[in-house]
Amino acid sequence: MPTSATSPAPTRTVALPGGLTVTIQELGENTEGTGVLVLHGGAGPRTVAGISAALSEHVHVVAPTHPGFDGTPRPERFDTVADLAIAYLDLLDTLDLKDVMVIGNSVGGWIAAEMALRDNQGRIGALTLLNAVGIHAHMAENRVVDPRAMNPADISQLSFAKPEFRPDFASFTTEQLAAGAANQKTLAVYGGEHFTYDPKLRARLHRVTVPVLVVWGEEDGIAPLKYGRGYADSFPNARFTPIPDAAHFPQIEQLGATLGAIGDFVDTVVKPGSTD
Repeated sequence: MPTSATSPAPTRTVALPGGLTVTIQELGENTEGTGVLVLHGGAGPRTVAGISAALSEHVHVVAPTHPGFDGTPRPERFDTVADLAIAYLDLLDTLDLKDVMVIGNSVGGWIAAEMALRDNQGRIGALTLLNAVGIHAHMAENRVVDPRAMNPADISQLSFAKPEFRPDFASFTTEQLAAGAANQKTLAVYGGEHFTYDPKLRARLHRVTVPVLVVWGEEDGIAPLKYGRGYADSFPNARFTPIPDAAHFPQIEQLGATLGAIGDFVDTVVKPGSTD
């Protein structure tokens, strides 16, 4: 689903093991060999451009474009969320970043959770999930909406609490609409049969040992608030922070509140007592 957000920063391509290349944006200075990895959801890289820019005032930020999104190449064999998780762990190895906070919105949060389960090099220091998908809710009324049969305007209605943030699809060019459709096709490849979740993921999250922050736009019509609480409860060490007046993209509708939640998490849980 196309949506409006801050224009992206310049990009570069990084070669990873196995012949995969990933397009990334880097913002802020890398002075300590650490940073934040920001993972976008199915609406594309622009939806995390604003939070990436804001975070870069304090920390080095790496924001990849998932292979296949925005016209980037995706090898045919590269077709699951687990593939993305492994690729981004390889990226952290390649960039030699340690003690990284991985921040993911929507499917980006799903990728972040999968990364934490596979981080045998100990690159990840914490997770922040922003209205993430990936687990299967026990109660039918709490499950993530499957948007595959919905039109973009209806998805937008569920995704944004405030009308002024909803894209005006009537103003989109043919090229913009085609790009959005191509991104959704790529998302469907990664999502697989169930599209919004892995039925086995929830039962594995007890093995995630790093601290986790789960931030949730309270008015999300895609992934309900109770789904978010259930996500947080699946981790052994998680904090749940609801964000009022926001839906599926709290980092867009309530950037200040989202940054505040992350900052408090860092100050009180990730690096308590730090003077940075």
